Amino acid sequence: MVEKTYQMTADGLEKLEKELENLKLVKRPEVIDRIKVARGYGDLSENSEYEAAKDEQAFIEGRISTVETMIRYAEIVDSTSVAKDEVSLGKTVTFQELGEPEPETYTIVGTAEADPFSGKISNESPIAQALIGRKIGDTVKIPLPVGEMEVTIKAVQ
Repeated sequence: MVEKTYQMTADGLEKLEKELENLKLVKRPEVIDRIKVARGYGDLSENSEYEAAKDEQAFIEGRISTVETMIRYAEIVDSTSVAKDEVSLGKTVTFQELGEPEPETYTIVGTAEADPFSGKISNESPIAQALIGRKIGDTVKIPLPVGEMEVTIKAVQ
């Protein structure tokens, strides 16, 4: 079975490696200690601290597994091999929706790095998919849940 690759920048891989280290060396031991303390409170069937710690442990172990998979199947994308004026993963693109006064700026990153509130959108998002491969000055139609948005690419960095 072929595993999915996770495209990301070198920065994104480094952040995932730091998160994994934190999960394994800090978070996991903390939750194990909380479970030990909660066991000391007696009857486990009515012990809410124990249940909360076990839930957190399950979340941490799941996240460790997910991050390890993303690191194992990481595909580092080098945006320097793409033309300077072409939109690609790892680049920051500024575009302006037709009829709107203010342009929008986003950095296109892998799904593991995406954080729309920080201006980082996934390469798998409809906006990024429509913009990747386009160049400064291109007018692009981006599909929306209802209709589409037409934008002009103003800058690529």
